[in-house]
Amino acid sequence: MTASARDMAEATPATRDRYVDLLRVASLGTVIAGHWLMAAVSTGGIGNLLAIVPGLQVLTWGLQIMPVFFFVGGFSHALSYRSLVRRSDGRPVYAAFLRARLRRLLRPTVVFVLVWAALALGVQLAGRGDGVLSGAALRMVTQPLWFIGIYLAMVAFTPPLLKLHERHGWAAFAALFGAAAVVDVLRFAQGVPYVEFLNFAFVWLAVHQLGFLRADGRLDGLRRPALLAAAGLAGAALLVAYGPYPLSMVGMPGEKVSNMAPPTLALLCHGLWLVGAVQLLAGPATAWLRRPRVWRGVVAANGIAMTAFLWHLTAMLAVYGAQLALGIRLPEPATAAWWAQVPVRILAAAALTAVLVALFRRFEAPPRPAEASTAAGSGPRAAAGIALCLLGVLGLSMTGLGGLLDGHSATLIAVPVTAPAAIAMALGGWLLVERSGTARRVRLRG
Repeated sequence: MTASARDMAEATPATRDRYVDLLRVASLGTVIAGHWLMAAVSTGGIGNLLAIVPGLQVLTWGLQIMPVFFFVGGFSHALSYRSLVRRSDGRPVYAAFLRARLRRLLRPTVVFVLVWAALALGVQLAGRGDGVLSGAALRMVTQPLWFIGIYLAMVAFTPPLLKLHERHGWAAFAALFGAAAVVDVLRFAQGVPYVEFLNFAFVWLAVHQLGFLRADGRLDGLRRPALLAAAGLAGAALLVAYGPYPLSMVGMPGEKVSNMAPPTLALLCHGLWLVGAVQLLAGPATAWLRRPRVWRGVVAANGIAMTAFLWHLTAMLAVYGAQLALGIRLPEPATAAWWAQVPVRILAAAALTAVLVALFRRFEAPPRPAEASTAAGSGPRAAAGIALCLLGVLGLSMTGLGGLLDGHSATLIAVPVTAPAAIAMALGGWLLVERSGTARRVRLRG
């Protein structure tokens, strides 16, 4: 426990919604644990435990918890933007909002990308980029960056969508839900090409919109969350049972249809049931969080959550690499011997992640926490920066780092992109966001 985390915990105002902070940490922690468990490495390569044991795919209905993180993002963005507008004295606030919300996200991400790009370049120059573990590492380690790309889009669209919410409330959410349904009809029933990519926006922004509703108290109590959870669970079950949707709520290798990439209406219904379920737990969880020791732990975890998320796959792959280097036999996935090693591997990965967090956590904390500039005229620069970051991060999540020297490309919104180009876009966008204004600073909530 750092002194700063203790001080922040003790200075927490009584009005703060502590449950949101718990949900943020719990959702990222669940994703990390799920990745560690699903990776099935043997001497023949890396597989997916859910593909090897299909019966376990039903667990993704609880472990695919990214909708909760985006729901929490909507809540926090609404509070922050409204706070900034109130304190801005009528000045333009869009650039200030972007910069304030993105600094703690982009700095650790840029450091992660630069470190791994240097490692990947060294491995490929040494001619070792096609090994069983090294090749998989260069391909896999950037895949979780898709979540950061989607989050960037949510931040960018918060001001107009918040205005839409303030004018129409639940109808704004219903419009996004209906748009996601129309996209799936056009995709599966009409075979319209490329239309499915629109659901990267409609599905995740609909979940984000639920965060706005929570910020306004429209998800309080038991009735609405219970109805939301029941409707979402029933909708997801019916779509999977009778529609073209797979059981797994995470992407599976070799599947023709994935609920994740691009997102489907089934994943949106899954998100609804998760949001309703966590809202039903809000009362007892909030009472639990009033305990000083519990709250100090949540505050400390929030300060390192993004760093841990970025580096957890690195730690996992390093554990497997150490096993291979030491000549320790890797049993076939899903066998009794493999399951017996799972607790040891997860503990080792957690310990190594803690070491990496200690090394890189400084980049997650901005020089002046919760502050942002309100320099006039910096909106276009900030908007251009976030657009470049979004394209760069999404592109890198698709290309991986295995083709830095050979020009390997992936298709991003119908346009081929290479890893060097994606890195350049991410770095350029980050610089634009960082330099979008420094004239005046104001403190933000959320």
